[in-house]
Amino acid sequence: MAMAALRREGKRLAPLISPRSIDAALTRSSLISEELAPFGARSISTQIVRNRMKSVKNIQKITKAMKMVAASKLRAIQVKAENSRGLWQPFTALLGDSSTVDVKKNVIVTVSSDKGLCGGINSTSVKVSKGIYRMNAGPDKESKYVVVGEKAKAQLIRDSKNDIDLSISELQKNPLNYTQVSVLADDILKNVEYDALRIVFNKFQSVVAFIPTMATVLSPEIVEREAASGGLLGALDSYEIEGGDTKAEVLMNLTEFQFSCTLFNAVLENACSEQGARMSAMDSSSRNAGDMLDRLTLTYNRTRQASITTELIEIISGASALTG
Repeated sequence: MAMAALRREGKRLAPLISPRSIDAALTRSSLISEELAPFGARSISTQIVRNRMKSVKNIQKITKAMKMVAASKLRAIQVKAENSRGLWQPFTALLGDSSTVDVKKNVIVTVSSDKGLCGGINSTSVKVSKGIYRMNAGPDKESKYVVVGEKAKAQLIRDSKNDIDLSISELQKNPLNYTQVSVLADDILKNVEYDALRIVFNKFQSVVAFIPTMATVLSPEIVEREAASGGLLGALDSYEIEGGDTKAEVLMNLTEFQFSCTLFNAVLENACSEQGARMSAMDSSSRNAGDMLDRLTLTYNRTRQASITTELIEIISGASALTG
């Protein structure tokens, strides 16, 4: 409509305007455009919006791909985690819930991930571990950390650097299996002194839910002490030991096997929670990127329309000025 009005105005003024005056006006207009171009008077705003839209689209593609990768890994690990629950549950039936046993030397094994972008599962494990540390603090007590995963290490090293006895990373670099975790469990048992091992991990419930959990493994000496005193483990004396092994040897083997099975389940449960949290985080990021893209598209259209309208007004104003 504006262009039609401009053509009519040009036809009406054509007999009154000489070719020389038109050339002079066009030359003056081009000089003004060249002076404004370096400062980006009109084109720079739409260019910035286009670049921002391109960046958001690329980020959205990455988050969608990461969500699909996490879903694929979750399906593979979830089956292993569900099967591993049958390894440590018999120990609970045999030894009961021994988390309330009071001991002097506590080793808190914090299980976390090596990678980020998975919500707050690592922060949750660290908070629970610090809470257990404070609960077991005392003049005659000692608590240390064994950290599995880079993310928990990065948080605990800030204010508990001297309390970290052992740090393990890149555990999930290869597919998890019991042999790999049992070797790790043996290294922990050989390098730390403990009365109780408190294993902190996130138990997988669903893609959007996980439960911070603590599992306790007592040393053979504490188990024997509790059984002899008739405490929580007093029922152990009702079992008969077959073979040539002594009670101390049986308890040592039982403790080592219990710790390796519990740690294996903890690592798998935490890996499932990690992938589920990553799926949720990447899904939220993809939706947020889509919303931002919609807002940027609307801003780009408004900016472009305003630029076109401004140019039309200036052309019409220039044509009207030539009549004077």
